Amino acid sequence: MIVKLIIVTVVLVAFAVAAIAIKMFMKKGGEFKKQCSSVDADGNRIGCTCGKASNEACKNN
Repeated sequence: MIVKLIIVTVVLVAFAVAAIAIKMFMKKGGEFKKQCSSVDADGNRIGCTCGKASNEACKNN
C-alpha cells in the first residue's frame, strides 16, 4: 500500500516537472516572465513588492 502511494507520488511529481520543462522549451526565448501577485483581505490584487514605497525602485540582486 505504501509502495503504491510512493510510486504514484513520484509519477505525479515527475509529470509536473516534465510539464514545466516542456512549457519552458515551447515558450519563445525559453524563459518565463516574472509574475507574482497576492490578494489582500478585500480581494484586490497586489503586485510584486519588495517592502518599499510605490515610488521607490526595488533592487534585483
